[in-house]
Amino acid sequence: MTITIALAGKGGTGKTTVASMFIKYLLAHQAGTVLAIDADPSANLNLALGLPLDQTIGDIREEMLQQVDPTSGNLNNRPGMNKFDYLDYEIEYALIEGDRVDLLAMGRPEGPGCYCAVNHILRDIIDRLGGSYNYVVVDNEAGMEHLSRRTTRDVDVLYVVTDPTVRGVVAAGRIAELRDELDINIRNAYLVINRATGELSPALHQAIANIQMPLAGVIPNDPEVMSLDADGRPLVELGEDSAIFRAVQHIMETTLVRPAVG
Repeated sequence: MTITIALAGKGGTGKTTVASMFIKYLLAHQAGTVLAIDADPSANLNLALGLPLDQTIGDIREEMLQQVDPTSGNLNNRPGMNKFDYLDYEIEYALIEGDRVDLLAMGRPEGPGCYCAVNHILRDIIDRLGGSYNYVVVDNEAGMEHLSRRTTRDVDVLYVVTDPTVRGVVAAGRIAELRDELDINIRNAYLVINRATGELSPALHQAIANIQMPLAGVIPNDPEVMSLDADGRPLVELGEDSAIFRAVQHIMETTLVRPAVG
């Protein structure tokens, strides 16, 4: 059984930082393996995890489309190979392998051409690949409308990340409302307040109470994150005694269902 975790939220809320801490917790405190999917075109989850990145799914998709003969639909310079086999091979090659965690980066969005058939094949391949892991963690773009284009897998837990502002919480609530419009089933959704400094204000507590999503936890602002970023060091180097990791551990242990291993 694979547990699929997705993170969403408007830009600048620290989703990638939170995603990397979720993965660090899973590797440190849960058995099994993790597939990290970086669905943000900026593609920097690899830096947070300390993994290299040479090629993205977007690169593979564009390279394949350039090889398609517009008349026959066959792949030039790839006789006997269909599109599914080509993409399957290239994605396996692009998979970044770490210690119990592997990474796929989605990369750049679609261009002006026709991508529907290619994206359908990509979804099938990524879903099949994800099924061999105990956890799949998807770090999304600002919204969620593209999530069903990336995967057909149900999402077990969605975490909507926001900064500690009323405006941010209202935006998070609107993002969460979009889950009913997707072609995938999101079983549980939670709000995560990130980069908090001190106690939350009464106005912020009221804003949280007004949205249809329970609060999973509050992650404090951690100066060590900025220090690691400044030095170009992976965020997973944060110690388990750090305030941010302790907050993430609490969130994970109170909201996440564990998969069967073996």
